[in-house]
Amino acid sequence: MKIAMNRRNFLGFSAATAATFGLPAHRALAASPFTMQAAWINDAEFAGYYVAIDNGYYAEEDIELNYLSGGPDVIPESSIIAGKADLALTTPDTTIKVIAEQGAKFKIIGAQYQKNPIGIVARASDPINTPQDLIGKTLAVPPVNVISVQAMLAINGIDKADVNIVPYAYDPTPLIKGEIDASLDFTTNVPFTMKMQGTEATSFLLYDFGFTIFNDTVVVTEEVLATKRAELVSWLRASRRGWDENFIDTSVYPPKFADTWFKGTGRSIENEIFFNEAQKPLMVAENGIFSMSEEAIALNIEALGKVGIKGTRDMFDTTLLEEV
Repeated sequence: MKIAMNRRNFLGFSAATAATFGLPAHRALAASPFTMQAAWINDAEFAGYYVAIDNGYYAEEDIELNYLSGGPDVIPESSIIAGKADLALTTPDTTIKVIAEQGAKFKIIGAQYQKNPIGIVARASDPINTPQDLIGKTLAVPPVNVISVQAMLAINGIDKADVNIVPYAYDPTPLIKGEIDASLDFTTNVPFTMKMQGTEATSFLLYDFGFTIFNDTVVVTEEVLATKRAELVSWLRASRRGWDENFIDTSVYPPKFADTWFKGTGRSIENEIFFNEAQKPLMVAENGIFSMSEEAIALNIEALGKVGIKGTRDMFDTTLLEEV
């Protein structure tokens, strides 16, 4: 996935562009139309939703799901603000920032990733294993992710001026060639991509060094929360079922999606299988996929607070998960 890593950063309330994929023929006659906005292009990051669609789990919940894929030009929050989607997958730093600073009427009702998969990737021949190892090095970061990196550096007592941060376009080629020392990417994906090109990689999660935030947070407007609560609970239930099925054996579904959901991505199915397995421990939680414990919410708020993003508990609504 070439890191959606905050690819989904909320830069303004501009309309999102998205590719729409229709449902297979599993629709109940009285199903409620419901649209979700994903955060990135179709890959294993969203495999559970594809399983739920193809297996008819949403239809069984009387939901007629319209799935909107994301991409580098898609701002998920914009889709829900514009009314193009009922629900979007975002990241808490961007969502909470816009709630706190722009008064956006959003609620976070679930979290796909308990631990954010964003991390620092480097060559094994010149490893970077801790934030301190970045001092004096060149780190490529997508512009929309600079806030995350600066947060991690601040939390670890590193002056951002001590790291040479340059723009990154989701392509590991400069890292492989040694033109940069490290990149910010999804650790669930890019190390495999590099290995396939003959370069072993090392990586660490920002999460493991203090930037303890969720990823792919499930976000809705307060209006949708008030008017479509039953559909939201049904979406959570069907989606959790899809993810649970996907994780029974992470090698099963990617090949099944080769000519449908994953067609045209430019990546191998072996890459998607690696991705699917690597993300499992970052998503599975004691109380089920999407769960948000009070401790985890507090960690999110604490981490963001260290870089001036003022999150509060009332930005998270866990009551729908209690109904799943």
